[in-house]
Amino acid sequence: LTPERQQEVQLANSALGTMGHAIEPVVRPLGFDWKIGVSIVASFAAREVFVSTMGTIYGVGADDDAALKDRLLAERTKAGTPAYTPLIAVALMVFYVYGLMCMSTIAVTVREAGGGRTGWTWAGISFGYMLVLAYLAAWLVIVVGRAMGFAG
Repeated sequence: LTPERQQEVQLANSALGTMGHAIEPVVRPLGFDWKIGVSIVASFAAREVFVSTMGTIYGVGADDDAALKDRLLAERTKAGTPAYTPLIAVALMVFYVYGLMCMSTIAVTVREAGGGRTGWTWAGISFGYMLVLAYLAAWLVIVVGRAMGFAG
């Protein structure tokens, strides 16, 4: 195996890769692969963690955004098509506009809703509602984009 292929196999079989493959069936209708799925879960800590998680997955240093961009542009699906297209990027941005609050937002929601059971109930409702809204909005972007002939 080439060093790059060996690294890919190791990552796919790591705890992160295993979690990503478990998530993939849920995010695949949005055009996302397991790597994006894992990065979305990791970004629950803070949204900006998404980029650093993708950098970790692709073995790119934290301060090397150009190298990450190049790796993402070079990534291909099993069919040989680009793995990350502008349509997928738009769907991902729409997903983040509507959903997945970070942990600190949930903590503030709990506190502002009075704490205790009531606070956690409102935080759960908010998180669930926003997650469903984000998922549906991103899915709609993918469906409409594909219907209009965009790759994704």
